[in-house]
Amino acid sequence: MFTGIVEEIGEVTTLNTTSPDGGTTLTIALPPTSTLLSDCHLGDSIAINGVCLTVTTFLPQSFTVGIAPETLRLTNLGSLTPSSRVNLERAVRADTRMGGHFVQGHVDTTATILSKIPDGNAITFRFAPKNKDVLRYVVYKGFIALDGASLTVTKVNDEEGWWEVMLIAYTQEKIVTAAKGVGETVNVEVDMTAKYVEKSIQGYLAGMMEDGQGLPWLQKMVERIVAQGFS
Repeated sequence: MFTGIVEEIGEVTTLNTTSPDGGTTLTIALPPTSTLLSDCHLGDSIAINGVCLTVTTFLPQSFTVGIAPETLRLTNLGSLTPSSRVNLERAVRADTRMGGHFVQGHVDTTATILSKIPDGNAITFRFAPKNKDVLRYVVYKGFIALDGASLTVTKVNDEEGWWEVMLIAYTQEKIVTAAKGVGETVNVEVDMTAKYVEKSIQGYLAGMMEDGQGLPWLQKMVERIVAQGFS
């Protein structure tokens, strides 16, 4: 579990897709002043661009993780190259301040940057998801994790299939997204609360249908919405 508050920006040194065991390994170097690994242990979880990965080896200023084929298919980690910069966050502890929101490190899809528009000293980014199904979990002023950073949705358009976030000057210095350009991608994890709510409502409605109560309830709800629309 993570908070979406990026702790450090690291730099890719190697992305090895020809490991003897057929797996993929990724090694990240840290700035000389970084203390990210001060309490690290083998097997710890660290989010790299929003992807929860397991530390397999580490030194004081670098660490290596293994990447599963499914992770490469769902995320943009496979496009990383030596010198690529990445957002890093350690898994939360019981005494961690929850400065962002609950982030699992389980990426739902990637999204492409459609536009990047300055607004004062802030920047508004517009994103289009590869999997349009995630849009039902994206709401105005709701949480979303982009490359592991907890951000607030400032605008969303379900019909056209995009949402926007605004990066203030401080955030621009702390996450890699600010340096990305139009056409580049980010990893997306929607707010997991929305998924739980959706499943709970589906189960509730399914139970009502089985009891024969669902149709009248839905009819009343539709009538109320229609009445509000014409009022």
